[in-house]
Amino acid sequence: MSIRRTVRFALGTALVVFIATTRRAEAQNTRAVSVDTSALRSALQRDIQPHRGVVGYTVRDLDAGWQISERGDEKFPTASLIKVPILVTVFDLVEKGRLSLDDKLTVLPIDVVPGAGILQHLHAGITITVRDAAWLMTTISDNTATNLLLDRIIIRRVWEKMDSLALPATRVHSKSFLRSSSVAMDSSVKYGLGVTTPNEMAQLFALLANGRAVSPQADSAMRDMLAANEDAQLLQRRVSGVRAPHKTGATDSVRTECTLWYLRSRVVACVMTRDNADTRWVLDSEPQVLMARLGELIVSAFK
Repeated sequence: MSIRRTVRFALGTALVVFIATTRRAEAQNTRAVSVDTSALRSALQRDIQPHRGVVGYTVRDLDAGWQISERGDEKFPTASLIKVPILVTVFDLVEKGRLSLDDKLTVLPIDVVPGAGILQHLHAGITITVRDAAWLMTTISDNTATNLLLDRIIIRRVWEKMDSLALPATRVHSKSFLRSSSVAMDSSVKYGLGVTTPNEMAQLFALLANGRAVSPQADSAMRDMLAANEDAQLLQRRVSGVRAPHKTGATDSVRTECTLWYLRSRVVACVMTRDNADTRWVLDSEPQVLMARLGELIVSAFK
């Protein structure tokens, strides 16, 4: 085969591949915007209505541009979901050069709090980095690591960062298991560790997905941390094989989660519950089963 014919053949093959790829992309985009949002909303409502508690949610297709919600602007306790705004603030301060991920943090006996995490079980005086603390806070919801970070960055800086992102209802109130450290006692008593709305937390995850919470590089690092979250008992319980940066939160009467699913589109889903009648800490408690079902319904809508 001559060089000219070889070049023509290569160009022709490349054109065929390009056209096929383009058509596949266009088809995927068409399918993404063809999700029956009315049917999805109806399915979600059917499961929510009999629930013995208050449920709010926001579902956003970031690529197709639609959103559905229930109680989207209503405030809910976050429990450990508020650790995502803390994470964003840490990376924002790193981006500004005011903090380094390699800065050292020493765990003293006075820093140790109960609940989730492993730092409480390690020897006093252990030294970790800001990066370590951020990873532990995000992946296993370590409460002691969270408090070490809040000591370093100061609670009000989280408020300032959320305000800069136009998320004024999203607030961390205190350090974990230390109500006495609250900077907004009335709200702290009402909502606990933190407060947000389904719409605001969905917007924060949308910003993270688009590299606009801090910066493309920082947001990518945070998404990797969130994707390594080990808690898969709520929205993720019946979902498999899908990349899902996410964060959960729980107290006796609260279950929350916000996730970014990489489906045919990038889909953000935030589900928040409060005042749950079933306060058992078991896998099949009513709010946990509900959230598992809602996660399954949302993901199924994009198949």
